[in-house]
Amino acid sequence: MKNTLCQLDSVTGSQMNSYVITTADGKVIVVDGGYNKDAQNLLAYLRKVTGHEIPRVDAWLLTHAHGDHICAFNEIMDKYPDALELGKVYYNFPSAQYCMREPGYGGAILEFNTLLPRFADRLETVYTGDEYDVGEAHIEVLYVPNGEIRSYINNTSVVFLLTLGGKRILFLGDAEPAEGDRLLALYKGTGKLKADYVQMAHHGQGGVTFAVYEEIAPKACFWGTPKWLWDNDAGLGFNTHVFKTVEVRGWMEELGVKEHYILMNGKQVVEL
Repeated sequence: MKNTLCQLDSVTGSQMNSYVITTADGKVIVVDGGYNKDAQNLLAYLRKVTGHEIPRVDAWLLTHAHGDHICAFNEIMDKYPDALELGKVYYNFPSAQYCMREPGYGGAILEFNTLLPRFADRLETVYTGDEYDVGEAHIEVLYVPNGEIRSYINNTSVVFLLTLGGKRILFLGDAEPAEGDRLLALYKGTGKLKADYVQMAHHGQGGVTFAVYEEIAPKACFWGTPKWLWDNDAGLGFNTHVFKTVEVRGWMEELGVKEHYILMNGKQVVEL
């Protein structure tokens, strides 16, 4: 295998995050995974990229407990647990009670918690400042809100920085402005947030503020964004919806970012 990062395509046509990182020394890392219906697509790619009918995932990073991020993991653990060999699962979720405060979004963590006994021995609860090596890949946990922000599940996103092949990839999950402000309070001016690639917070539809992206200064962006969301189209044409995707696209243009990997364009693989 080579040092690569794949942004997988969406089976449902909805926004979601699913990333597979491979290392030249044969390790595999998954970030999030998407919805339940994305599970088979993820498994197929893992088989293809590893060349094994039962691939090994050495590290599975889960950013937060929303269905478009963790339900593919849930689906595999529930229905296809023997379809892969699972190493460590890195996460830090709030309680189900916390998640249930957000109407309609508690189902994913309830499912996760029900399935938890099947993989509890492989769980690694992460905290701000933790570091891990997975073969040639180095993973840093830049931030875990851990109760400091009391708002949406999005603002409980674990922020992971992965370094591989001399390139830095920052995974923001669905972090929103409150979490972005915390990141700046911790790291502004230190260079710690600098990254070659950034996974756009909350699919680029809102998420963290311009000041955070200015600090990151990315060369390329990963957008977990279908076409309707990319165009912010409510069915009435360009930029007719309530989201901020078009504005965020403008931020990236202002920062001089030329390289964009967008979910609407299907599966995309970058060599690192």
